[in-house]
Amino acid sequence: MNEKIMKLNEKAKSFWTKRSKGQKGLIIGSMLAVIALVAVVSIFATKTNYVPLYNNLSLQEVGQIKTELDTRGVPYEIQDGGTTVLVPEEQADGLLVDLAGLGIPDSGNIDYSFFSENSSWGITDNEFNIMKLDAMQSELANLIKSIDGINDATVMINMPKDPVFVSEATQPASASIVIETAPGYRFEGNQINSLYQLVSKAVPNLLPENITIMNQYSEYFDMNSQNGSGFGDAYTFQQTVKKDIERDLQRRVQQMLGTMVGMENVIVSVTADIDFTQENRVEEIIEPADPETMEGLPVSVETIHETYTGEGAQAGGVAGTGDEDITGYPGAEDGNDGEYEYIKETINNEFNRIHKDIVESPYKVRDLGIQVAIDENDLDPQDRAVVEEGITSILNSIITTSVDAGYGEITPEEKTSIVFQEFSGGNEQAAEPAFTIPVWMYIVGGVLLLIIVLLLILLFKRKRNTTMEEYDETAFTTEQVQTVPDIEAASDETESAQRKKQLEKMAKDKPEEFAKLLRGWIGED
Repeated sequence: MNEKIMKLNEKAKSFWTKRSKGQKGLIIGSMLAVIALVAVVSIFATKTNYVPLYNNLSLQEVGQIKTELDTRGVPYEIQDGGTTVLVPEEQADGLLVDLAGLGIPDSGNIDYSFFSENSSWGITDNEFNIMKLDAMQSELANLIKSIDGINDATVMINMPKDPVFVSEATQPASASIVIETAPGYRFEGNQINSLYQLVSKAVPNLLPENITIMNQYSEYFDMNSQNGSGFGDAYTFQQTVKKDIERDLQRRVQQMLGTMVGMENVIVSVTADIDFTQENRVEEIIEPADPETMEGLPVSVETIHETYTGEGAQAGGVAGTGDEDITGYPGAEDGNDGEYEYIKETINNEFNRIHKDIVESPYKVRDLGIQVAIDENDLDPQDRAVVEEGITSILNSIITTSVDAGYGEITPEEKTSIVFQEFSGGNEQAAEPAFTIPVWMYIVGGVLLLIIVLLLILLFKRKRNTTMEEYDETAFTTEQVQTVPDIEAASDETESAQRKKQLEKMAKDKPEEFAKLLRGWIGED
């Protein structure tokens, strides 16, 4: 065994001494690179990936979870100022189920399930009312926290005492709410009013005007803040309406054009001009029942027809004279024969009378502009004209139907812009970066693998050459042994003594060949 070790050590020394400085540096660098690669891979393979178990916890809840994890011996990390607990990814699901079964985390607040779990005959009315109020506040806070943009909420409700006498009026309740809004989040539209209505309907005898809502920065949210009660509020309302209209049109156009050329190959921008002028007016309109003849409907008709024939009744004389004469008709002359006829017709017509109380819309789309950019990388030149014509037709139709007709005739061609251009970047939102092995690690790994393969090839060739040299030396030694000249020996000498003399003579005359012969014998052993 020691001889084999010495032989391997001698071969290694011989291999190393025959290498040049460049080859030695390459071998050492390759070995160090392989060691570094193995270390990096081992670190990433054995690194524990921590994921959040709970977020937005109170200090009390974090303490409960920390105590339980310490008892179980589970490694963990606490981040975000003590509000987030991280555990190993492979244990997260199991811990979540186990802690939920133990009722952890427990915020200490009373909810409505407390009454079914802790019902007792010994509880007084005062204690029951206190627990009921606490449960109501907790449930209402949880309900508010479920709204987008609100991370946490604290609710304080003041419930008045029930009146002793029937004649006494019930006092209204009041509520104070502090919400923790998400960083950078702004409430839009009617969200604040909806929050007031939510709280008002959840608590008996609570009017919206008796509710106070503020955030963690002591900023109050008034109920009518989104209805344009002031200049700033009106501006916020108008900008919200404008953004909603533009966003809705942009999504519709983006979805429609995305089906034609691909969602990643189109970018849409919409600008809208909104008229927020609001008008209240009263109109009194009288119209004929029949517009063609401009006549009304006859309601009543009166016709008077008088005729007279006889002597002395001839029409004549001075008009309007006489005590019993009719005004405007000629009087009769005495002693003459005659006749007269009187016809009178009175018609009362009724016309359509229309009373209108008109309140104009609080906003109208006065003008609209749509800009579209198409990526021409994936678009054939012969199809460009067809695509542009189809997009133009779609945009013209949208503009025609969206702009209010009261602002006169519009030219849709002047309101659209279509650009075909090569996109320099993607249009999609970047996803959250996940852990991936860098490209340089693949390159280094490939280079190291190539170096290892080359070294193996060189070692294989070196071993093969060494084996051939040993074979040649052994053959040469054997041949030398066979061709060693015989020495005249005495008749009384044995064969071993003669062989010894031959070897001694060979060692003196040809020491190199003698050394080769010895190495051959050692290799055979």
